[in-house]
Amino acid sequence: MLKALMPVAVYSIGVLLKKESFRSETMTNMLSISFGVAIAAYGEAKFDTWGVMLQLGAVAFEATRLVLIQILLTSKGINLNPITSLYYVAPCCLGFLFFPWIFVELPILRETSSFHFDFVVFGTNSVCAFALNLAVFLLVGKTSALTMNVAGVVKDWLLIAFSWSVIKDTVTPLNLFGYGLAFLGVAYYNHCKLQALKAKEAQKKVQQGGDEEAAGKLLEVRESEGAGKRDDAED
Repeated sequence: MLKALMPVAVYSIGVLLKKESFRSETMTNMLSISFGVAIAAYGEAKFDTWGVMLQLGAVAFEATRLVLIQILLTSKGINLNPITSLYYVAPCCLGFLFFPWIFVELPILRETSSFHFDFVVFGTNSVCAFALNLAVFLLVGKTSALTMNVAGVVKDWLLIAFSWSVIKDTVTPLNLFGYGLAFLGVAYYNHCKLQALKAKEAQKKVQQGGDEEAAGKLLEVRESEGAGKRDDAED
């Protein structure tokens, strides 16, 4: 449930890195989402402070990563598409994940279980991870990191429903109440975003209409000047 804090983290880091403009209304909306998530976390049946701190740290790093991806894809003079971005990012991810796995996780796996490398499982996982990263890069490049994370709260709802119905995980009424508040905040953000897009499209249409009107007037002036020059030549 703490994943719903991603919109707040992404918006805050986006403001710090000047990819989002600070608006009190948007910040209030993000804080309402945070408040709902805090209530949901407080009502957790198996609350673990260390686990919550690790999750909050992961949220901060993930938000920073997404904002940096947005800068990489949308900054002027760079012009990187999703495939090219993955071409440069994937080797760095491999290095940062492979060496800790070799020295930290692999010895534990060898001691506690009979470790066996399954090519089918790992290969399928790699293909899914590649498709996920490609979709993330494409969506962030076309919209923004904040929009992607706000839309991702719906996915968290589905995960909670799956955990409750299939895995039989405990979901308390306080969990649902807190996450309901967060969901209302997300819905309001989507509404404001849609209204802003409609206003932007209407402004573009007005500007296009004004440009066409100005072009028509300029054409009339040029035609009248041309007619006057022809009359002077005939005289």
